[in-house]
Formats: sequence, C-alpha cells, structure tokens
Amino acid sequence: MKSYELKLVLHHEQIKAKVRELAEKISLEYQDKELVMVGILKGAFIFLADLARELTIPVEIDFLRLASYGAKAESSGSVRLTKDVELPLEGKDVLIIEDIVDTGYTLEFLTDHISKKKPNSVKMCALIDKSERRECAVKIDFTGFDIPQGFLVGYGLDFNEKYRYLRDVYEVIFD
Repeated sequence: MKSYELKLVLHHEQIKAKVRELAEKISLEYQDKELVMVGILKGAFIFLADLARELTIPVEIDFLRLASYGAKAESSGSVRLTKDVELPLEGKDVLIIEDIVDTGYTLEFLTDHISKKKPNSVKMCALIDKSERRECAVKIDFTGFDIPQGFLVGYGLDFNEKYRYLRDVYEVIFD
C-alpha cells in the first residue's frame, strides 16, 4: 500500500473569493437570459452549489454523469454518458460546470452532446484548469484557478471517493 500526505494548494477563503468573482462575471454575462447550469457529477457538485448561491440572476440546475475508460493514470479519450440532463435545453443558454479540466476530452464530448439539444449557447466554467495537460482544444469561458500539475483532492475532488468533503484543495504527495 502506498503512503501519501496532503499539501495545501487552495485555502477555502481563496476558493470562496474566486467563486464570488466567477458568479459576478456569470451574472453579468447571462443577465436577461435563460441560464441552465449543468454540473458534472460527482466532482462539480460542491462548486456548482456555491456558485449558484452567489449568482444574482435566476438559474436552472441539472446534472449529468460520465464514465471514462482506459488506464487509471491516463485518459483514453473515450467517454460514455451514464446520466443525461433532464431539463429541456433548447433555446436556453447552457453553462457546463466542471471541477477540473485537464486533457479536455470530457468537455469536448459534452460540448458536442449538449449542442445536439439545440441550446442558444454552450459555455464552460471550471474551478481548476490544468491546461498543460490539454490534448484537445476546448475553450474554458470562466476559469477559477490555473494549477499546472499535481493530483488534487478536496472541494469535490476525490482520491478513490475520499476527501471530497474537505473545504480546501490539497495536492496528494505520494511517497
């Protein structure tokens, strides 16, 4: 069994301030529009909840869930939808909420999938962007933090379903 420790990367006060800042930008961008925020389960649920509470505009909320296949350390680029959105998206503005973006395969898949539902627009919001790991071109319209490397947990991010509950974000340092 491997041993590891957790190293603080983002304090909850930093996250809270960034969520407020993102909510301000989103509220301005979607003023007078029908916004639907679509969270990607499980990781984005805490971020989406905090973000939604900071908005100053009405919003509908839905979730979807995906499964990726391939080696554990590397994404195969193959994504399968296991739970779709239930709200009608046609004619609405959709903002996909993701906890962390690295290769971009998930967001590429989702952009295509959501676009088939005929929304007015599809944009992305991510708490953490690991652009150095990008393998396909995806645009993140609202980004919280750029963190180039490290395996992160906390604030919805997990390690074998553990640590989602932490208020801060930590890097897992393996021995």
